[in-house]
Amino acid sequence: MIPLLTDLHEVPSDFQGGVVAVGNFDGVHRGHASLIQRLVSLSKQIGGRSLVITFDPHPSTLLRPDLPVLEPLTTLARRAELLGELGVDGLLALPTSPQLLELSPIEFYQRVLVGELKIRGMVEGPNFRFGKDREGDVQLLQQICSRDQIQFQIADSIDDPQGMISSSRIRQLLVAGDVAQAATMLTRPFRVSGVVTRGAGRGTGLGFPTANLDQIRSMLPGHGVYAGRVEVGGQAYRAAMNLGPNPTFGENRTKVEVHIIDLKQDLYGQTLHCDMIAKVRDVVRFEGVQQLLAQIKQDLTKVVQHVQI
Repeated sequence: MIPLLTDLHEVPSDFQGGVVAVGNFDGVHRGHASLIQRLVSLSKQIGGRSLVITFDPHPSTLLRPDLPVLEPLTTLARRAELLGELGVDGLLALPTSPQLLELSPIEFYQRVLVGELKIRGMVEGPNFRFGKDREGDVQLLQQICSRDQIQFQIADSIDDPQGMISSSRIRQLLVAGDVAQAATMLTRPFRVSGVVTRGAGRGTGLGFPTANLDQIRSMLPGHGVYAGRVEVGGQAYRAAMNLGPNPTFGENRTKVEVHIIDLKQDLYGQTLHCDMIAKVRDVVRFEGVQQLLAQIKQDLTKVVQHVQI
């Protein structure tokens, strides 16, 4: 994995004098990938390293504390992994603070980009805005980079028939449970990661043991049963994932339960990464255990049809 840096003042010297892109890059979708392609190309042309700069937590957490916390599509670690696959050399996650958000566009450019990182190149999307109250835009960057002889490029947006590919559109699809359509905009299938904890043990008693996931640091798709893929010990397995309550047994709390097909292994305490491929059905209440078991068998048949390993 590429370096995940969290302190602006301790960025290694070999990342100075390179090319940067600033943004949230949440989800690392196809639009991001197009921008990153230009970033990596420019860094090779200039002879410096490529660095993506993001913010942790999302600025809206501080700017709009009255709103519910917006869970990210991807954790910082996952973002670093995906960006590394696209050829980026490093990810810098600036700690979001009131002081950082108070910087004017010119102050952010001078203190962070030029003063600390000594950039020689920069790539942004056409709608990029930065600085206090989002007053800075790509036109301003074009002017000041030209003045300082810093190469600046504007990457084209990537569109599909419904419009520009964006993290907000992906988020809407996930809320609706359409992980398959979301995947067409992402560079990798949407992933949920969590630590396996002990549950009620009911699945084992029914003959379909499940791994209960906790400590999930990203958003969850809408409630439902999903076909997924997990990797354990370097081997990929098909999996059925249940997100939501368990109304058949009177449980209303949202849970994430994963049944891994053809794997019988104690996973307690391990971190499980689940790639979500397709939604199989909604969460429903069954009249009894036999009806539930019959449905589970149908679900697993659909999982095998949807997921390639």
